[in-house]
Amino acid sequence: MNDLTELEFRLLNDWQRGFPLVERPYAELATSLGVGEPAVRDALADLKARGHVSRIGAVFRPHILGWSTLAAVACPAGRVDAVAGLIDAYPEVNHNYEREHRYNLWFVVAAPSQARVAEILADIHRQSGLRPLDLPMLRDFHIDLGFDLAAGRVPGARRPHLDPAGTPLETAELRVRLDVADHALAAALDGGLDLSTRPYASLAERCGLAEADCLARLQRLVDLTAIRRFGIVVRHRELGYTANAMVVWDIPPWRVEAAGRYLAGQDAVTLCYQRPRRLPDWPYNLFSMVHGCDRAAVLAEVERLRAGLGEDATACQPLFSRRRFKQCGARYAAMAKAA
Repeated sequence: MNDLTELEFRLLNDWQRGFPLVERPYAELATSLGVGEPAVRDALADLKARGHVSRIGAVFRPHILGWSTLAAVACPAGRVDAVAGLIDAYPEVNHNYEREHRYNLWFVVAAPSQARVAEILADIHRQSGLRPLDLPMLRDFHIDLGFDLAAGRVPGARRPHLDPAGTPLETAELRVRLDVADHALAAALDGGLDLSTRPYASLAERCGLAEADCLARLQRLVDLTAIRRFGIVVRHRELGYTANAMVVWDIPPWRVEAAGRYLAGQDAVTLCYQRPRRLPDWPYNLFSMVHGCDRAAVLAEVERLRAGLGEDATACQPLFSRRRFKQCGARYAAMAKAA
């Protein structure tokens, strides 16, 4: 992060969430930062060009706009590059990492339906000869992936994601509140906001809405928690978080709720969710992501988490990332067509 100017640092650190939903958001950022609007847009363009920023846009709640799953294959070392290339070729795959485990290729598939996800996994099995583990999310305790660059931890208070009435909004109930225009808006956001003076006007044009309606719909989706976070989506490796581990836990079913809430409340944990076991090969049912500037820092944090869970942490493995083959946002255009 030593290559960041003060303006770049403030943009990345302060605007990963709560991005202004107003006609001229970059002008509002400029006012808050005490600079001119062109300086903000130029800085963001440069950050994108250098790979620090993935996009400016929405992080949607899982299973709201389609179906997704985390999958993994146990790939022989000599075939990793070839199989990773095969997996990356699917537009429905938005993340693909090599990790330290017998199951060494981990990827996310997001598609319009559970049937299409199953079809893709079956096709990967047919082409590679490797049967994927299918690990759809059963419950999310915390999904954020925002980074406090000043303190090296995730910013903001930890709390359950609640609807405006203050009660948990179940995914199935939320899905029925979204209409065709909401799906079209999500599809238009696939690549994020552009860096024009009025990016929401450009976004609205792409999905056939008036600018005011586009802004109102985005605010509604935020209020409903269909959008979990709206802001600058950073690339953690490029910002110095070069060590990351998907920490998997074998937790007794009757303790998953307490363990999940504990992990979700820890600053170092950016993701925490329950997924199914796939016995006999996969006994783990709680997943958490821990990022750090080096391996030792991540391992120290894992030990702290293990101590905090106590007897709940019957088995735990940190699966460190070796290589990133693909990382992008989910593509909602196909899901919008299927809505």
